Amino acid sequence: MASPGGSRTDRPLDTLNFDASGPPAIMGVVTDHLRRLGARTRTAVPPASSVGHLTLAGPGFVPVEASVRWSERPGGAVDEATAQAVSGIMAVHGRRHGAPRGIAADFVSTATAVLTVQGLLAALLGQARGGTTRRAATRADHAALLTVSQYLAAAAAEDSEATELAPGGPPFTSADDVHFELETLDPGAWAAFWRALDAPAEAIRAGWRPFQFRYATACAPLPEALHHTARATSWPALRAAADSSGAQVCRLRSLRERAAEDTGATPWSLRPAHPASHRPGQAAPPADLPLAGLTVLEAGRRIQGPLAAHLLGMLGADVIRIEPPGGDPLRGMPPTCSGVSARWLALNRGKRAVEIDIKAESGRRQLLDLVSGADVFLHNWAPGKAAELGLDSDDLARVRPSLVYAYTSGWAGRLRTPPMGTDFMVQARTGVGEAVRPEGEVPAPSLMTLLDVLGGMLGTETVLAALLLRERTGCGVRAESSLLGAADVLTAPALSRLAQGREHRSRPGFRRPLRTADGWVAVADEQVAEPPAGLDKLPTSEALATVTGRGTPAVAVTTDLARIADDPHFAGLVSNDSHGAIALSTPWSLT
Repeated sequence: MASPGGSRTDRPLDTLNFDASGPPAIMGVVTDHLRRLGARTRTAVPPASSVGHLTLAGPGFVPVEASVRWSERPGGAVDEATAQAVSGIMAVHGRRHGAPRGIAADFVSTATAVLTVQGLLAALLGQARGGTTRRAATRADHAALLTVSQYLAAAAAEDSEATELAPGGPPFTSADDVHFELETLDPGAWAAFWRALDAPAEAIRAGWRPFQFRYATACAPLPEALHHTARATSWPALRAAADSSGAQVCRLRSLRERAAEDTGATPWSLRPAHPASHRPGQAAPPADLPLAGLTVLEAGRRIQGPLAAHLLGMLGADVIRIEPPGGDPLRGMPPTCSGVSARWLALNRGKRAVEIDIKAESGRRQLLDLVSGADVFLHNWAPGKAAELGLDSDDLARVRPSLVYAYTSGWAGRLRTPPMGTDFMVQARTGVGEAVRPEGEVPAPSLMTLLDVLGGMLGTETVLAALLLRERTGCGVRAESSLLGAADVLTAPALSRLAQGREHRSRPGFRRPLRTADGWVAVADEQVAEPPAGLDKLPTSEALATVTGRGTPAVAVTTDLARIADDPHFAGLVSNDSHGAIALSTPWSLT
């Protein structure tokens, strides 16, 4: 059983050591996060291999072993490209283009690494609470499914999407060749922005719905008249229209610009409260999951906060979701299963819900009463809202000094005058739009919600680190993660190459699948030889056999996400819940 006295800093892994080996794209992120959390290793760079292994140990803990592999079935994923292909990521990311395309950044590897760190932290936390977890295993293809869980759920739902799935979407380009993102959550601001530019009224009306739903569909077939209007307007005039309408625009910045302002800050912050108020090891002994017996209050919106809490629930926490009077309006967002939004279920399945009007004094008292018995309060409200309502960390600490107060924000207060902290604006501002496109392609943020998903995962990692720190110090903790932190983690390899004077973008055509007569085939990243001629005349099964017969690792690209439930590569990982919606199993095996 762990001793709580091992750490008196903001680093929960102080006094622990680890050894690691495995796929560099995954284990490089794992080791970086473990070091930033306080653990030490004798090797600067983990030895490379196809399967990852890590042992983490230190005073008061039984050593925890972690394993990571791409897939468990022959013919499955063997690297980043093939994991993106079989999981449906290429299909979702490619919707704006009308054909599957790979994400040039190592998105699956990064997500798998964060899940691996979560498994390690959860195992240590379980030990600190009297449990016996010693092993944590993850799979990259399983992690990949998790990143597209809302798209999987929507594809298999019983009714149709609220808007058309067709090519198209931002960013826009100005008359002076500035590529930019536009953001607003208000239809009035949308209309006012385009009216200020004299866009056709019909195009303004027709464009709002696909623009509004682009977070859900990963595409936005906007009327070409809106792009034409943007291309006819100078960047200063576009900024003026945004300022006058209440919308926001953000120029797509390059990775070089992001590198110039990057301070190397950690992607999270942990601030212990004093004096010590938590009695380590005194919580109810966990059952078969390391967070069993812990209560998480979640007041999250959209994806980032709800996903963070969803993963905590998968680890055994009792998650109570705080919703406004009348319930979360996104519960009814199409497509639905048994009357409930399939996307909403993908992020909120299994949570208890309590409706509270936090704008009313009586509602805030009700929330504080819930906080008095909670272990974690998690939210992703707009900056300043918690303080305005009297619900910031210091306010909640008065009723629950041992609380882990977790804020999953957009910018973490690290940039001066940033735009709205939404996925696509953060992608634009941080150079992600360049990182996800290979050399020769115009930078453009992915319309797949990369940072909301990775930011939610990072939020879970941060909460687990804070809970472990609480066990080791006895103090409550204020913990913060952000979409900016997620962007920094995702772009770190490209920024590192840039700092070394190496080419920071991938080669032209990188991760572009090969056309077959009835589908697509994706080859592993390291295979750069010319593909066999005539693949586009062969059925996918024959084309795949032709490619792999030459010794080239390759997989068929999943384009119909609704069929993943029947894919033998994912046997045991996908099921249906009581509403008939697709449900994924937990992404860790903890023993």
